[in-house]
Amino acid sequence: MHIARNWRVKHQRYSLTGEICHHCGAKVFPPRDVCPECTQPAYEPVRLSGLGEVYSFTTVYEAPTGFEAQAPYHLALIKLVEGPMLTAQLTDVDPNEVRIGMPVEMVTRKLSQEGDEGLIQYGYKFRPRIQAKAA
Repeated sequence: MHIARNWRVKHQRYSLTGEICHHCGAKVFPPRDVCPECTQPAYEPVRLSGLGEVYSFTTVYEAPTGFEAQAPYHLALIKLVEGPMLTAQLTDVDPNEVRIGMPVEMVTRKLSQEGDEGLIQYGYKFRPRIQAKAA
């Protein structure tokens, strides 16, 4: 990824910034020119909570170029509490504990690095949600 593109998508990758549609109220991620629900413009940025649940998942054993060192890893379809679904790696979880419906939260992690001294790309992954302790 080129440095200019890395800067353009940083809000999506670091804080799950999407858009809200003023016509139907849908929250959209990643940002698009039109709302996928009603096909009207959805331009206003909205920060999504990063909370959701595992909708589906698989284990990747033969990783694509650049991700070989991470294999095997879990890749999940996450349904955010605001509605959008996205694909992300699961992290900080015992492989035997991953299940559909598992509550998860977004965390920022290293995704890749271009060479020994190249651009390090960070982005979102999801881990099991840490429950707040009662006082």
